[in-house]
Amino acid sequence: MQLFYTPDILPQHKAFILNEEESKHAVRVLRMEKGHQLYLIDGRGGRYIAVITDAHPKRTVLEIVDVHLDHEKRSYYLHVAIAPTKNSDRLEWFLEKATEVGIDEITPIICEHSERKEVKLERLNKVMVAAMKQSLKAYLPKINHSVKFDDFIRRKFEGKRFIAHCAEGDKSYLSTLLQPSVPLLVMIGPEGDFSKGEIDAAQAQGFIPITFGNVRLRTETAALMACIETNLLNRLGV
Repeated sequence: MQLFYTPDILPQHKAFILNEEESKHAVRVLRMEKGHQLYLIDGRGGRYIAVITDAHPKRTVLEIVDVHLDHEKRSYYLHVAIAPTKNSDRLEWFLEKATEVGIDEITPIICEHSERKEVKLERLNKVMVAAMKQSLKAYLPKINHSVKFDDFIRRKFEGKRFIAHCAEGDKSYLSTLLQPSVPLLVMIGPEGDFSKGEIDAAQAQGFIPITFGNVRLRTETAALMACIETNLLNRLGV
């Protein structure tokens, strides 16, 4: 299946022109010709079947022959707030895998122990687009601008909110707290974990402390665990 990301396409379109980058990929790299069929995704759940009517390397013209909205839409909403890792490759790895597994929204949060305070959203978005296409998904996760921890925990969220940390104290497993189809927000701290003050402040705002077991996970691993557990538990209806 040849999949192309076309965020500007709309369900009412009967024809569409690929941009120069995607046209070049279709015609020059994949050697596609007039009459060949391909699939388009808009990142909002729409998957389109199209046929090439003009295989131009800069502006390939397509006829839309079928439209499927809400393609494989998941029954839950997952927002992960994660402290950017010192090595940007590790954050990119998380975004790639989380997109493949299933995630809806990501917010980089700047914490007391954060070693990186800036992220390149354009680069991260490209990583997620590639992962979306590779995994044949139709939804592109939303990634927000980075925000300070204290500001983030005060934002409204319609659903359940959790903070994963390694400090002492009462914590529960995510599996014992999830409710199918209820939106959830999981906060994952930096390599040095959240500070005690941050943990206390989050709990005062209603965040529930959770654990992923008696192991010390890297930031990106813990965040991916949240995605995998949420996906699996919702699939099982736990």
